Amino acid sequence: MNEFSNVFLLVYAGLFPVVNPIGAAPIFLSSTASHSEPERNALARGVAINSILLLAGSMFVGSHVLVFFGVTLPVVRIAGGLVIGVFAWKLLQSGADIESERVATADGRPVKIDSFYPLTLPLTVGPGSISVAIALGSQRPLVQHSLSHLAFLGTSAVAAIVAIGLTVYVCYRFADRVIALLGQQGTNVVVRLFAFILLCIGIQILWTGYSALPAIR
Repeated sequence: MNEFSNVFLLVYAGLFPVVNPIGAAPIFLSSTASHSEPERNALARGVAINSILLLAGSMFVGSHVLVFFGVTLPVVRIAGGLVIGVFAWKLLQSGADIESERVATADGRPVKIDSFYPLTLPLTVGPGSISVAIALGSQRPLVQHSLSHLAFLGTSAVAAIVAIGLTVYVCYRFADRVIALLGQQGTNVVVRLFAFILLCIGIQILWTGYSALPAIR
């Protein structure tokens, strides 16, 4: 039980600051402003499920996939940093006009946003989260433990990832209640602030990947 708790806390504590569902909640709410509450709740549920699958896949098979394609973690960070940077820059420029851009369609109906892109990737689970999950997965013991013990460790890691997904769902599901206290102007300020922080995170991830490139030559 003690080992289960240690692995659970290691994975949860390692992923939570990078996933940062609390900070991403205002952006999620702004991105789904033209949707009804049931649609927004369904999107929050979809993002949580996608996040669990993406993090679990990155942790257990991510390193093997990278080896198969000959891709290194620094390259993943550079590519992911570019994706986050572009998304954050667009969000930063949109600001107060983000809702008006989203509601206009040819037939007058609001544009339906997908739960995977950009809400799951890169807003919720970005390259930083994927890199952390791959790094945690690469530290799994291979030969020094029995198969049953490896399954036990894997179960505790999956439980931590599921807990991350539940945290994402709660933060996104009830984001409207928090944002309602801020008002439209306050929400716009918060969205722009977190968009700038997200842009900085994207540049930092890109720079971290670029800085690590000479070490693998």
